[in-house]
Amino acid sequence: MAILVLNAGSSTVKFALFDFDSLEVLVRGLLDWAGKTGEAMVRLEMPGQPPVRQELEVPSYREAVFAALKLLQKCFGASSDQYRLHDEVGPPLKLMQKCFGTSSLGRAESTDSISIPERDTPEGADRLPDIAGSSGPRFSATSSGGRSDSALPGLAARKIRVVGHRLIHGGEEIRQPVWIDAQMKQTIARYRHLAPLHIPAGLEAIAATEEALPGVPQMGVFDTAFFADIPPAAYLYPVPYEWYTQWGIRRYGFHGTSHAYCTERAAQMLGRPVEELNLIICHLGQGGSATAVQSGKAITNTMGFTPLEGFMMGTRSGTVDPGILLYVMREHSLSVEELDYILHHRSGLLGLSGVSSDFRQVEAAAAQGNHRAQLALDVYAYRVRAMIGALAVTLGRVDALVFTGGIGENSSWLRKEVCRGLQCIGVHLDPEKNQHLRPDADIAPADSPARVLVIHTREDYMIARCARQMLLEQMASDS
Repeated sequence: MAILVLNAGSSTVKFALFDFDSLEVLVRGLLDWAGKTGEAMVRLEMPGQPPVRQELEVPSYREAVFAALKLLQKCFGASSDQYRLHDEVGPPLKLMQKCFGTSSLGRAESTDSISIPERDTPEGADRLPDIAGSSGPRFSATSSGGRSDSALPGLAARKIRVVGHRLIHGGEEIRQPVWIDAQMKQTIARYRHLAPLHIPAGLEAIAATEEALPGVPQMGVFDTAFFADIPPAAYLYPVPYEWYTQWGIRRYGFHGTSHAYCTERAAQMLGRPVEELNLIICHLGQGGSATAVQSGKAITNTMGFTPLEGFMMGTRSGTVDPGILLYVMREHSLSVEELDYILHHRSGLLGLSGVSSDFRQVEAAAAQGNHRAQLALDVYAYRVRAMIGALAVTLGRVDALVFTGGIGENSSWLRKEVCRGLQCIGVHLDPEKNQHLRPDADIAPADSPARVLVIHTREDYMIARCARQMLLEQMASDS
């Protein structure tokens, strides 16, 4: 039996197949637009086998997700009903003719599980699935979701029992993992204006999975859930109190699933109880945020009412003076819609560099002497460093600074620049370790008061663990 997990982000979709019992990774994949429109690269990795990849031409987010799942089936010889994808959905998709060959992707990600308790936005991502006429998943906890024979080579006697999704915003309404049915999709859609890069994408991924795996139950874990314990002094904004009581305007925090995993993993790496630790966790990818964690609980996050606040990001501005927004609307006649689009889609790395929303491409341009690209990188690092300082003050003591996410794990330059000047809070970086590391790693020198950890985030593992627990609990209640 297996669990399929999808993490639909603003510029990538990460997906993985987990063994239901052991939670070991069977197959892992990445669908990456890398700042492009209408084109995506999908990469599949299976333990003990060379990675495979394929460029896809896809007109919409939903069809890209469907194509990635179709490639998963094709590459591993899926033939049984529970894995078979329905060819009548969407136009013919350009899939690779064979799934073998050379790869320049480097080593596969670690599939070891840890011992812990029980863009630009792609074209079409703003097109919500038709949820009004959708029906919820019809299943019982004991249903098979399909035939029981083998679907993928090497996965004998396994079948997809449940699909888990990373979801972004549930407001104060949803703080626990949920089963996804028609009503829940409508509830999620109500928050789409608060996370326009993520919620439509997540709903498209749900729709694609429903088409690919009809009858298999789907569940979701919300990013905002990890921040349920943030105190009022941290989550309230200095605006009329009625904005909170009547309109729900407050800080929520995001990337919670990643921050929760890194909290547990950091405690394990340090060999200390999580209740003793003060951590600052920086999740840096196409989107980015940092969380101050005390005794295993988040006490604040750099994102706020929406994922637009905080760090400068790929296409998002992050925190700006609200007076600027009023000024450009009054003096330069920008409409609300124009301003919304610019702040979400034309700002951040893309807006400053003029090169790309992809950190890798901006780094490459800077290395070739592009001044604006270098300026964008400098602003990015400065703002991360400054906000880490603010979080350190809220904690009073920092035991470890954690870097995670695609940028945090892979850019040695950024880690060096962010840590430069943080000696005042006890953070010291070992240049050699920083340059030559393999996550998960401690890259601080032995005498550093605070440790500097680079952790490969495992949001998919956390979602799989939660999905399994929910299904087992339902099985117990049905028995």
